[in-house]
Amino acid sequence: MPRSRRRFLAAVPLVLLAVVAAGCGNAERPRAEPQAYCPLPEEQGPTPSPCIPFDWNQRVAENHAYRDRISITAEQQEAAAPRAKALTAVLGGPADDGLGAAVAEALGVRPEQIELRRQGYGVPAHGVLVGGGEGRVCVNGEVDGAGHVEVEIVGRTLEGTCLPGEGGH
Repeated sequence: MPRSRRRFLAAVPLVLLAVVAAGCGNAERPRAEPQAYCPLPEEQGPTPSPCIPFDWNQRVAENHAYRDRISITAEQQEAAAPRAKALTAVLGGPADDGLGAAVAEALGVRPEQIELRRQGYGVPAHGVLVGGGEGRVCVNGEVDGAGHVEVEIVGRTLEGTCLPGEGGH
């Protein structure tokens, strides 16, 4: 290989390096400084730091959006009122192991359509949360530890359940 060609090939990497280095040092393109989350207003010092603003409450609301409910009409609520009354009677009655079946019968749905959560141990009818329904409409009931019954007619959650998700990690 001729000497001039070897010199040329040896110089190519140096020329490429110079071109790349010159492009990085271009003074017309300012470099962006790294961004960080904004500190809360009560945490900010005398000079605020550069940051990306966000609303913590909005972030939490978006994270819990799966619990939001589908809206239902007044007619749908009215049509479910007899089921709510029947559920109140079941939850206010004597406790037994057939609670899920009794709730299903009161709501006019199959037992596998019932969502049931026991909230502790002891008397089976106390500390119970149940829900069930058809379509968009759910009839949910709760018996607290003292035996007080509350029943509500609501739309399903956005994830398709009657009872809200428990969440958590």
